[in-house]
Amino acid sequence: MKLLSIIIKSLKEQWRSFWILILTLSMGPFFIFVYYLIIETSKPHYDVAIINNDKGYILRSEPLNKGEEFILFFTGSVKDSVNMPFFIKKAHDKTDVLQSLKNKKTDALVIIPEDFSEHLVKQQDGDSTTPAEIQFYGDLTNVNYLLSALWANETMNSFIKVSTGSEDLIKISETGIGTSSNISDFDMIVPGLLILSVIMLMFTATIAFISEVENKTIIRLKLSRISTFEFITGITAVQIIVGIISILLTLLTAVILGFEFHGSAAVFILIAILTSISMIAFSLIIAALTKTANEVLIVGNFPLFLFMFFTGAAFPFRSEGLFSLFGYPVTLQGLMSPTHAISALNKIMIMQMKLGDIIPEIIALIILTVIYFLTGIILYRKRHMTLK
Repeated sequence: MKLLSIIIKSLKEQWRSFWILILTLSMGPFFIFVYYLIIETSKPHYDVAIINNDKGYILRSEPLNKGEEFILFFTGSVKDSVNMPFFIKKAHDKTDVLQSLKNKKTDALVIIPEDFSEHLVKQQDGDSTTPAEIQFYGDLTNVNYLLSALWANETMNSFIKVSTGSEDLIKISETGIGTSSNISDFDMIVPGLLILSVIMLMFTATIAFISEVENKTIIRLKLSRISTFEFITGITAVQIIVGIISILLTLLTAVILGFEFHGSAAVFILIAILTSISMIAFSLIIAALTKTANEVLIVGNFPLFLFMFFTGAAFPFRSEGLFSLFGYPVTLQGLMSPTHAISALNKIMIMQMKLGDIIPEIIALIILTVIYFLTGIILYRKRHMTLK
């Protein structure tokens, strides 16, 4: 009977720790569902752009263009390989394709030289020992580029072997865009970790909002007729300062350990401020759902895990867009504002792009922040700021 009493008492105590129970029981199914959604929207997809500068060659009064033949060969080999998600597209403007590479709309660029056909014919006849030079461009830190370049290289070798019966007739020249050709593994993860330092505002900001409720000082604020806007703006201003200090300390640590900062400091601070505001706005939603600091530390784990692991903050992460809006891909992870902040930092710090190139990310950050704030203000005012 004593054992039964202990079991019943333990069940009641467990029920009183409602949020801990929910966290424990839901974490496994939660991550199964999240990973399923991400995997379903991130099927492998490799876009290879080919610029054919080959002027062709006249052989026995017949015009040849090995560049065009290679494109047809590459396209045919992709179609014949059922599980190869490569998409070949012909391009003409190198500048446009390089911009597309920086925006991750294209994974690799292959440029066929003007004398490609001439080199192959002469080498086949033994008239030349100089190999044709094929140029590859891409983000050398991007796995998609590595796979695309590898497949394109192997296909080129197969084409030459089939076309001429010989091998080793080409020379590959690889050029990394931005600073990707000399960036280290450590440098690759720094942009994400910088945003991670701002994500941690989720706890300080939420506790700042909820401490007034837990300490009952919210009652005096209500009686003073302070508006919800004034209350939230005051806390937000302080938390923005905390966020900027946090990201600057993180950057300083990275620099001390060997990271080289590239890009505009002003743009960096702008991204830091916008991200801080978005995290404070999201924190307001958590504050509206909780009443104590302990509840914040429990409930906050759900969005913290999402923001850390599925936005690219803790490790590089990329999923394919569900659709495009004005040319900007919309993804499931894009519903979380740090995703766009990390993308913006990667563009200015690794791709060495300018403010104009990250306008889509800035707009996305602002839109999500407004949505977070509107939702948070409505819920928080209804839950904690209404006089009863």
